[in-house]
Amino acid sequence: MDGKASAGLAGHKPICQLDYRVLSKKSKYGLKAMLELAAEEAGQRPIQASELADRQRLPKKFLEAILLELTRHGLLQSKLGRSGGYVLARKPGDITVGEIIRVLEGPLALIPCVSKTAYRRCDECLDEETCGVRLAMKEVRDATAHILDNTTLAGLNARSRAGLSRRSR
Repeated sequence: MDGKASAGLAGHKPICQLDYRVLSKKSKYGLKAMLELAAEEAGQRPIQASELADRQRLPKKFLEAILLELTRHGLLQSKLGRSGGYVLARKPGDITVGEIIRVLEGPLALIPCVSKTAYRRCDECLDEETCGVRLAMKEVRDATAHILDNTTLAGLNARSRAGLSRRSR
């Protein structure tokens, strides 16, 4: 491969530098913390942010901000005092990954014209009904939402435990 091929087409980014949407660290850390709290749910023992950060090797200050946001949106409850900390506001089977990601990231849609919660017509769009990009991205949004909205904390923890038991055989 010559040097020109790796530089990409004139005016375009090389393939290795394309922009794409990824799960942010904020959402990843939030999901990890929520899964940890869901695993503790049986005893309803509040867990402090510092303990969650240590268990999951997450930055404490960043995690505290994430937990506060999840609390403000009703997914967590915080308990004050020496034995305080965080607990889930609902049962692990009633909290979905989609709900958590929407709180921490915003809409799941990759483009605004297919968002259910933050719809905005694309400036350059001539006809939304026949736009091929919109049609494809709507399918992506619908499939993503279906998966994330049907994946609960309880379900993920059960899958994790099943994976651990298979590995220990």
